[in-house]
Amino acid sequence: MARHQITVLERQLDGERIRFTVHDRALLAALLHRLRPSVLRRMRLLVRPDTVLRWHRDLIAGRHAARSRPNRPGRPPTVRSIRTLVLRLVRENPGWGYRRVHGELLVLGVKVAPSTVWKILKDAGVDPAPERSAVTWASFLRSQAKALLACDFLETVTLTGARMCVLAVIEHHTRRVRVLGPTAHPNAAWVTQAARNLVMDLEDAGCRARFLIRDRDGKFPDLFDVVLADAGIRVVLTGVRLPRMNAVMERWVRTCRRELLDRTLIWNQRHLLDALREFETFYNEHRPHQGIANARPLKALPQPISEPDRIAHLNIRRRQRLGGILNEYENAA
Repeated sequence: MARHQITVLERQLDGERIRFTVHDRALLAALLHRLRPSVLRRMRLLVRPDTVLRWHRDLIAGRHAARSRPNRPGRPPTVRSIRTLVLRLVRENPGWGYRRVHGELLVLGVKVAPSTVWKILKDAGVDPAPERSAVTWASFLRSQAKALLACDFLETVTLTGARMCVLAVIEHHTRRVRVLGPTAHPNAAWVTQAARNLVMDLEDAGCRARFLIRDRDGKFPDLFDVVLADAGIRVVLTGVRLPRMNAVMERWVRTCRRELLDRTLIWNQRHLLDALREFETFYNEHRPHQGIANARPLKALPQPISEPDRIAHLNIRRRQRLGGILNEYENAA
């Protein structure tokens, strides 16, 4: 008993309060419980005799409680698949509370208690529905992508030093780009006619856009917005010097410069138009886009190759555009 008290003292730092672990209390209570209180009071102990007797009473009470407890393991744990399903429903529906999730589980034929759903969400650290139902900008733009268009002017210089302006429009949902044409004189008449051509093209394609994002460039006349408004398309202006408000269009401009204009010499307006048409076809029908899970705007992804023989003997062909500036690859039939 004295040795164990010395061990307890050695564990403490200088000036720190003596602390007994559960093991220490059980050992001292087992060693001293047979002694009378009068004898305990005459012994040199680190604690009072009443404390040792209280430890012993707690030890005996815990032992009796363990013996009287039935041999059942308790409430069975929730099946892992149900827990995964609950977390999936909450992740895909941020506005659902545990009562709504419980109702959906009953519709699916999964019978659990509402308290079980609540406990699953609490253990996973999921906040209550009012605290996680706020709409983020990313989710808002994804939900509105089908109704959004964006446009911008792209400038380049020919070999003769002539400055050419290119007007292009892109769909947020499909990432399909439409090059409305280049011009050396982007006056009000030319831009307005480009807006009319865009409206007819959208009608032919069945595109139901409601908003068009553009910057505050002076090349856009008031009649440009009027033509779009007559077609049911509202023009939304970006902030001053805030290109990130039109990030999708700005990203296409950067791609066009890096993959086409910075790698070729433009002779004149006709040459520029031909190059842009080739790039438009390449961009819409072949080039994968990370913003839409590496899909293509106008063509679906082919079925993945699963036959071992075809994987072991791939026959890939290359198709060159613009003299090899753009390369397309496809499986040979």
